[in-house]
Amino acid sequence: MTRAVEDWLAARDADTIETLKDFCRIPSVSTDPAYNGDVRRAAQFVVDRLTEAGMPVVETVETDGHPCIFAEWIVDPATPTILIYGHYDVQPPDPLDKWQTPPFEPDIRDDRLYARGASDDKGSLLIPLVVARAYAQVHGAPPLNLKFLIEGEEESGSPHFAPTVAAMKDRLTCDLVVSADGAMWRADLPSITVASRGMLALEATVTGAAKDLHSGRHGGSAPNPVRALARMMASLHDDDGLVAVPGFADAATAPDPAITDAINDVAFDVGGYFDGIGAPRPDPLPDSATLLTRQWLVPTLEFNGISGGYAGKGTKTVIPSEASVKITCRLVAGQDPDAVCEAIRAHLAAVLPTGYAMDLHRHGPGSRAFALDPDLPGLRVAEGILEELLGARPLRVAMGATIPIGSVFDEHLGAGLVFFSFSTADEDYHAPNEFYRLSSLRTGQIAWARLFDRLGGGPS
Repeated sequence: MTRAVEDWLAARDADTIETLKDFCRIPSVSTDPAYNGDVRRAAQFVVDRLTEAGMPVVETVETDGHPCIFAEWIVDPATPTILIYGHYDVQPPDPLDKWQTPPFEPDIRDDRLYARGASDDKGSLLIPLVVARAYAQVHGAPPLNLKFLIEGEEESGSPHFAPTVAAMKDRLTCDLVVSADGAMWRADLPSITVASRGMLALEATVTGAAKDLHSGRHGGSAPNPVRALARMMASLHDDDGLVAVPGFADAATAPDPAITDAINDVAFDVGGYFDGIGAPRPDPLPDSATLLTRQWLVPTLEFNGISGGYAGKGTKTVIPSEASVKITCRLVAGQDPDAVCEAIRAHLAAVLPTGYAMDLHRHGPGSRAFALDPDLPGLRVAEGILEELLGARPLRVAMGATIPIGSVFDEHLGAGLVFFSFSTADEDYHAPNEFYRLSSLRTGQIAWARLFDRLGGGPS
């Protein structure tokens, strides 16, 4: 059944690339209120594509933040139903001077489309939208019941997504959730993600004097929040870079043995990893299993940005009134974001020097780690399709990043979830020069067409 659909998709390859470029031109940065109008434009872009695909029901679902988009096509109540998830928002493009071409002016080089959001998640999200349209054009309807729920706050912690799913759970009932968000581990090795870490985002601000002070007049006597914060930050890790906060990982549980086996079976090029990110190789170089374990299975606390005092060109002789640090923690199975937040708060309060005040602000509720059911039938179907198209059985891997939807859908819908994204981890999402392989855009369309067909009862 998919041959005619695949031919239709191939014939419109140039149009699909132009559509992706139009999508990437919209600077839908969800975390910055300055972009609120652009986020709304991106939401409307998704509405237009779903309407173009022939979805009988397409709705904008307002939240207390950015809207979600819901769409539905019930072809036969007796036919399986899948709910497709993705997000239309993107990370901030900073630092702008590191981009070879402007982040919201898509540029194609070496069959790669460079733009903010191209890989995370606009390229992979566009694929099922286009495939749904292909089925409508070729066969008049998809081969199974389709529902879409596309959010606009994934890149800012999905603060309103869980309440939205809870409120809509009756309308979102499905047999399987398929995520267009996520990523394959490596471009040269077929993989499918079966676990992801949770996340907690915080910002700690240390205050000294009520105003900035002259560093000559007050130096040596006035409190300096930058110095205090630096010492506090250094106390959060041990000499190996592992989190040293008491109680931080007390509730962590052992990982799925299958993931540990995969780590041990893969000969990961550790030196090539450090070369690829442009960092000097550490000495001694960690072995493959150690590095992957730390990337996938060990909870982290990372500093994402530090501010305080004067950071412009030249000098300004001040002692700043305050200094702050942005922190994100990646959590593993068993860790609760609330408990982790309190552990960090208690530790920072304990190491705060006298003569300073501290405020710890939490960004959103955070999310727990998530793991798929290894026996989920939809997972086996997805693996079979990837093996057909990529030439090898995909490796089941964990994801060091966070996709909060897993635990949300599990709690409110009780439905299994499969990650079916064609982004890869080397595509610099969240960094300058993000790109999406156009070969993945093409392969992904064939894969999604076959996924619709087989989940709908077509030949396996």
